[in-house]
Amino acid sequence: MPLLQYKCKKCGKRFEELVKVYTDKVLCPDCGGETERDYTGTMYSSTGQSSKKCSGNCKTCSGCR
Repeated sequence: MPLLQYKCKKCGKRFEELVKVYTDKVLCPDCGGETERDYTGTMYSSTGQSSKKCSGNCKTCSGCR
């Protein structure tokens, strides 16, 4: 289960959530608002090394592969 970062669209709170799959819908724990994935944290490659090229958005990034 991945631990992902989210940001609330309503109140702006940033938080981490453990989800079963990355497509799970997550609501803000403070206000219950809709959230979006937050890609501001440090990203690591599958080897555990920090990946400076990776934006964290695997749909648009090819830095880790």
